[in-house]
Amino acid sequence: MSSSVVENTSSGNNGTKVIVATGKRKTAIARAYIRPGIGRVWINRKPLPLVEPEIARLTIMEPLVLAGEKALKVDIEVKVRGGGFMGQAEAARTAIAKGLVEFFKDEDLKRKFLEYDRSLLIPDVRRKEPKKPLGRGARKKRQTSYR
Repeated sequence: MSSSVVENTSSGNNGTKVIVATGKRKTAIARAYIRPGIGRVWINRKPLPLVEPEIARLTIMEPLVLAGEKALKVDIEVKVRGGGFMGQAEAARTAIAKGLVEFFKDEDLKRKFLEYDRSLLIPDVRRKEPKKPLGRGARKKRQTSYR
């Protein structure tokens, strides 16, 4: 994968491999730290089962369910900033999926993620269009009369 996917591959404090992957969605940015472990997942220092609302938790779990047994061989810690709860959830799932593919270097897993949902590995580049002068939004304008 490209260097933008994995920022840093370093050794942890006990010499284990640590993968750092990032994911973005709208204004939310997630950074996932993936290291060998027993399948623990933490989102902003909170265990995954305690993440609310449920729809956000289910969104974050998608790459873990698709990875199956491989997800039980790593511990994942995700730090998410910015955006709303769904933007953060989708940024976290992208970071987790990219990190798992890089950690296991598995083309079959990568193909499975892409077939399920392309946005698991490829970020959504759509952004909010900026507001323009003389209007209430990016496109809406005040009505004018030409009579």
